[in-house]
Amino acid sequence: MTYVVAVRALCEFTARRGDLDLRFTPAPTALEGIAGHATVAARRAAGYESEITLTGTHRSLTVRGRADGYDSALNRLEEVKTYRGDLDAMPANHRALHWAQALVYGHLLCQTRGLAELHVALVYFDIGSQRETLLTQLHGAASLQAFFIEQCERFIDWAVQEEAHRVARNAALATLAFPYDAFRSGQRELAVAVYRAARDGRALMAQAPTGIGKTLATIFPLLKACAEDRIERVFFLTAKTPGRALALDAIESLHASATGNDTPLPLRTLELVARDKACEHPDKACHGESCPLARGFYDRLDAARSTALRERRLDRGNVRTAALAHEVCPYYLAQELVRWSDVVVGDYNYYYDSSAMLYALTQMNQWRVGVLVDEAHNLLDRARRMYTASLDQDTFRIARKQAPAALRKPLDRLNREWNALNRAQTDAYTVHAEVPPRLLSAAQNLIGAVTDQLAEAPLSIDETQLRFYFDAMHFVALAEQFGEHSVFDTTLVAGRAAARSASRLCVRNVIPAPFLAPRYAAAHTTVMFSGTLSPQHFYRDTLGLPEHTGWLDVEGPFRAEQLQVHVAKHVSTRWRDRDRSLMPIVELIAQQYTARPGNYLGFLSSFDYLQRVVALLRERHPDMPVWAQEQGMDEAAREAFLARFRSLGRGVGFAVLGGAFSEGIDLVGERLIGAFIATLGLPQVNDVNEQMRRTMEAKFGSGYDYMYLYPGLQKVVQAAGRVIRTEQDVGVVHLIDDRYRRPEVRRLLPRWWQVP
Repeated sequence: MTYVVAVRALCEFTARRGDLDLRFTPAPTALEGIAGHATVAARRAAGYESEITLTGTHRSLTVRGRADGYDSALNRLEEVKTYRGDLDAMPANHRALHWAQALVYGHLLCQTRGLAELHVALVYFDIGSQRETLLTQLHGAASLQAFFIEQCERFIDWAVQEEAHRVARNAALATLAFPYDAFRSGQRELAVAVYRAARDGRALMAQAPTGIGKTLATIFPLLKACAEDRIERVFFLTAKTPGRALALDAIESLHASATGNDTPLPLRTLELVARDKACEHPDKACHGESCPLARGFYDRLDAARSTALRERRLDRGNVRTAALAHEVCPYYLAQELVRWSDVVVGDYNYYYDSSAMLYALTQMNQWRVGVLVDEAHNLLDRARRMYTASLDQDTFRIARKQAPAALRKPLDRLNREWNALNRAQTDAYTVHAEVPPRLLSAAQNLIGAVTDQLAEAPLSIDETQLRFYFDAMHFVALAEQFGEHSVFDTTLVAGRAAARSASRLCVRNVIPAPFLAPRYAAAHTTVMFSGTLSPQHFYRDTLGLPEHTGWLDVEGPFRAEQLQVHVAKHVSTRWRDRDRSLMPIVELIAQQYTARPGNYLGFLSSFDYLQRVVALLRERHPDMPVWAQEQGMDEAAREAFLARFRSLGRGVGFAVLGGAFSEGIDLVGERLIGAFIATLGLPQVNDVNEQMRRTMEAKFGSGYDYMYLYPGLQKVVQAAGRVIRTEQDVGVVHLIDDRYRRPEVRRLLPRWWQVP
């Protein structure tokens, strides 16, 4: 029985001590780090070896990794670390971790090459000055071996425990039965396709109707793939909180099934929640001098981890209980528990964002992961936001006014380039072929200057300035990767900070495919599933899925007679026709409600449109119960809105199409018997959307469809899908717009609907 661990993971387990310290410290970007390593290697003499793959064993533990470099002429192994600012300000526990990694690599090299002794060096490379600081220790092979064995012994009890857990988990999963007597219609087909994707190591797009149990039908086969050692762990990614709850409940059903057979299921499921929801001391900073749960975090981490892992369900509540029992931060304990969990349930950003933790751990540890993307139609908009960055000139001016003297010159330089761009702009909205090199250079220069300033005087920059600096870092990172997948645009706005014009700069992602593709490559299998993934080429193109991605379109269990579909053929909800549409919409709703009283949802394209319809409905039909979504509703308000849909209740709730109530809610049976959709859901025609349309037209040749039609109808189908949730439900959907008669629109509606 062998347990495999990466050098870095081993050392982080054995050598980290002291406080959790999340105070901002100037750090190179990933690209700067790569460039720094390349610069160091380029300075070395001929024969210098870079990126040396090394492996070693101790008892049942296998340790592997890649050493940064080895100079055979000097007999020196180098571990390169890039940094910014004052090296003396680096915390001692960081330096100790770096030495631990270097010494482990030293042993592995001595063992591989048969070396009797070795110079082990830490090379600290300052990104700003391009200077190296070389720290060297001479070690005999025996002392390096002793250090390696010491680290392994500290880890091996845990490794044995974890390997035993993995073996027991796989054995239990191999015999695990589906938790229900039978699969629902279409559910088995989906489960088989997901299993085959994991078996073959490829991606899958699966469109399957709501109500067949997609969550369980995707998790169950990946756990079966874990049992066969095809993958090691599962990441279940969601766009919204209800998706996380569904995943946790599905896994709970597997535990209940196994317990019913007197065989506990040794499966650890971790829920990742946002930092603001997990923080116990929001008034304190994340370091030991401020927060008691950060003080001595790594000294108490081992005990907290052991306590937490006694639970199989590591949801927010259980992680918090374990964390507080050992006085450590719940949020960062959850992040540590990722390494030891079998299933991780969290938001898209944990794997797909530019600094995504799950993706980084997958790469670093060479994990074989299965990634499940729930309601995958949401990933396009979410990914666009992840890879879009903007800078506001009014915010910049405020930051500039309050900045320390040392930053005056780089701020002035950026201000000059920004104003020059403004003066050259004749229209309120302008698209540029590229980010102007002089502007980009000025922004890069400012980042370097602010980073150096923070290294020397961390408290000299206030929160407003720091926020702009983070925005600038994101902006520069995306500007450096600018290409046909994005747009650089500038928008003139009335200056709020001064009686001058100001502008907003934006590197706006249109096609996230190039950013997402490496994420698919890192996963053994990725399964995108949703009730609305049509047309498949639209999502395949924009999300950048691999060429050989499989496609499955599951026939649903629903029958046409379950849903009456009506089209209001003589009503237009176009902007120019809004006033004339109000009365027909109100009367259609009233007629349907009178014919069959019950609970209905009405969807409009905007809050303004919604409020006008609601006001007229209340005026014309004051006895009809009506409630409406409001802007900025918190979780309690959303729950209160949904609570109005009682089984024997009556009334019409109104919501904005594409909002919180258009998907991810389950109102079964009499809780919802119909929906009115008074829009096609098309995005607003404006300068930004028109430029995005042109960008996709140039790339795919179907700009209008890609920008407007497909996203709009996807929202419509999702909203209509709230009505029929089970094979016993019956209901009605009114599509209110004459454009629903068009063939290109009807082709995007579910096949099982009978549209008159």
